[in-house]
Amino acid sequence: MKDLLTTDFRNAPYWWDAAPLTESPGRALAPSYDVVIIGSGYTGLRAALTLARAGRGVAVLDKEAPGYGASRRNAGFLGRTLKKSYVDLKAVRGPAYASAIYRDLSVAYESTLAFIEEEGIDCHAIRCGRLVVATSAAHYAGLERELAGMKADLGLPYSMVPRGRLREEMATDLYDGGAVIPDLGSLHPGLYHRGLMTSALAAGVAIFGNCEVTAVERGGQGDRFGVTTAAGKTRARDVVIATNGYTPKSLRWHARRVIPFVGYMAATEPLPPALLEKQLPRRRTVIDSNLDIDFFRPAPDSPRLLFGGATANGLKDPAAIATLLHGRLARALPDLADVKLSHVWTGQCAGTFDMMPHIGCHDGIWYGMGYNFAGVPMGSFFGLKIAQRILGLPVEASAFEQAAFPTLPLYRGSPWFLPLAMRYFAWKDARLARST
Repeated sequence: MKDLLTTDFRNAPYWWDAAPLTESPGRALAPSYDVVIIGSGYTGLRAALTLARAGRGVAVLDKEAPGYGASRRNAGFLGRTLKKSYVDLKAVRGPAYASAIYRDLSVAYESTLAFIEEEGIDCHAIRCGRLVVATSAAHYAGLERELAGMKADLGLPYSMVPRGRLREEMATDLYDGGAVIPDLGSLHPGLYHRGLMTSALAAGVAIFGNCEVTAVERGGQGDRFGVTTAAGKTRARDVVIATNGYTPKSLRWHARRVIPFVGYMAATEPLPPALLEKQLPRRRTVIDSNLDIDFFRPAPDSPRLLFGGATANGLKDPAAIATLLHGRLARALPDLADVKLSHVWTGQCAGTFDMMPHIGCHDGIWYGMGYNFAGVPMGSFFGLKIAQRILGLPVEASAFEQAAFPTLPLYRGSPWFLPLAMRYFAWKDARLARST
């Protein structure tokens, strides 16, 4: 194991090197606010910033230090894709619904990039393009069918990369070709979150870390809510739940609708620039075509490769996680079989039973969650949309508000079935691969 890890190895996100966690300014919880937001990630902070700039008094409460969760742990991919295939969604729900969903995905992506530019947040946000590599010939055919349908209906660009040309994009022989989506992007998620938090504080948002919320109840004073926290009680006219994969079971309605799972990620030691360039010569982000994806990207601020996969496999020991991820790296990029890992970390993600993100208002409480690997643009977009709805602005409802937020009987927020689900996904990918 020692041979896999650098001498300065950290069991912490690589992103925290440039954007370490900081405690929020000390202050007492006020007796009441216009809006209380639970969760200090992209959704919560984007909503808070928009509301505060409109003159609302806003408090953001988090169980951990602000930014401890997935917003400073994710891979920093910027896209407009879902686990739900556009072609399948169109077949089941009709072309109008599928187009509306994917238009919202595009708006989320474009508006997030525009917001970063407007705020002057230096977080290495670029349109680097994405390479989707096919894990079988059947996956390649399905990928081409999906992207062709999106181009025909929505005008979204792509180009196929057959197996014989894949090394123009990635130093691997593992995959059966792939596809390039040229206008998708990436950023440094830690720096993006830090910039968002800086803007929110400057706008007057009160941010409380280490302030776990234990109850949200309708009070007896008009339409206000009572919010009980580790730091005491407060009241609010509006409450927003923005906890995603960290949703506590005390928020019962919401916890029953999200499926928390652990994602795994690692960073290599600094690599010789020529070696790194050989692995991803066009410096694109990379995901594979499986339901349970492996993913790769160059670090935006150092000559390292960042990668992850093996979602929800139950591992907790950093050494075991490092061994598993290093094996995935060596299998996909054999030139890196001997490199060491400088960082290994985990983060809580959230899926949903229909594999779709959801935004809405239940029993007077707003929520945005269940991002299914699309949290950077969708979290930012949902935060904006929730704030606009609270402010009563004349904006169009999101397409993601149209569907009911499903759950299953007896589910209470503990996803005991995840190992079975992951085995099902693996079986489904293998069955598709054998279909050629």
